[in-house]
Order: sequence, then structure tokens, then C-alpha cells
Amino acid sequence: MRARYTAYALGDESFLLRSWHPITRPLSLPLDTQAKWLGLTVLSSQGGSSDSEGTVEFIARYKVGGRAHRLQERSRFLRQDNEWYYLAPVS
Repeated sequence: MRARYTAYALGDESFLLRSWHPITRPLSLPLDTQAKWLGLTVLSSQGGSSDSEGTVEFIARYKVGGRAHRLQERSRFLRQDNEWYYLAPVS
């Protein structure tokens, strides 16, 4: 999760797409170049190195046009070939 947050902050669309599971990965990911990412707080996580699935609940803070926003999400990840892939938000 921290690597994906960093990729958003750096505008690294390539990493974000590579770390997205193929069954839910979009063809492209237009990033908001005006967003200034301010911080990430991980609220909880489940799943470890021996698990095939996991979740991370987080809050990401950012500004656009001088206005503060926060994104809170509980994300689902799948592990394949010793790599974690973002799948989707948990509803």
C-alpha cells in the first residue's frame, strides 16, 4: 500500500498499473497532476507473507487547487508469485 501511495504522489502510472491485478486493471490511469499528496495513514491491515489475500484500510490526504481532500478506503489485495496486487476496494 505504501508503494502505491508513493506512486500516486510521484505520478508513476506505470507502477500503479503493474501493481494492479490483471482481472481489475484499467487500460490506463489518468492521474490528476494537480493533486499534491500530503500523507498516508494505514488504519489496519490483514494478511501476511504466507497469505494469498489481504486487506488494507487507509486514509490518504491530498490537496487540489488549495482545497484539502481525504480518501478513506479498505482495499483488497491478492498475492501471486510472491507479489501483492491491488484488486479493488472492499464495499
